[in-house]
Amino acid sequence: MTPGGLAICVFCSSSNAVPRAYFDVAEELGAVMAARGHTLVYGGASIGLMGALARAVHRGGGRVVGVLPEPLKAREIAYEQADELVITRDLRERKAIMEERADAFVALPGGFGTLEETVEILTLKQLGLHEKPICWLDAGGYYAGLRALFERMYGEGFAHTGHAELSRFAEDVPSALAYVEGYVHREVGDKFWWR
Repeated sequence: MTPGGLAICVFCSSSNAVPRAYFDVAEELGAVMAARGHTLVYGGASIGLMGALARAVHRGGGRVVGVLPEPLKAREIAYEQADELVITRDLRERKAIMEERADAFVALPGGFGTLEETVEILTLKQLGLHEKPICWLDAGGYYAGLRALFERMYGEGFAHTGHAELSRFAEDVPSALAYVEGYVHREVGDKFWWR
């Protein structure tokens, strides 16, 4: 944990083409994180929701740690104003560093990368490899389809019903941050419960 707050890893879109409402949520999250003394750990880009989030944290006086693979830095999308910019060999190393540096995880709306990163963190938690909070910030019902898929997984035996407690869907920034700030880990059932 960082002094005075959490290191919160936020996964989100790098696209500038998404609706303005999602930028508003990213900026709100960044502002509230900074006001509460949390550090942002994120993918290190200056574009899309990622850039909007980082700039909002900085406007609020917060600390920003970016983790960016070298091939993406070479494309000139790095947020060079980050308090710490970690350059990695590839995406796998990036994910490992973000996981190690974070006390909690929040997924804003995003594309394939956001989904892949967050589901990997969720899978690691399912396997008992960490006990950190994971929250899907379901702005505008963006993750409604994913939520329904998860429910089908539980209902049809692809995942333990207790694993619904491994992450939380939150409707807005206040409820997402309340969840990660107040999180207390509890055991919810072994992945291999059927054996």
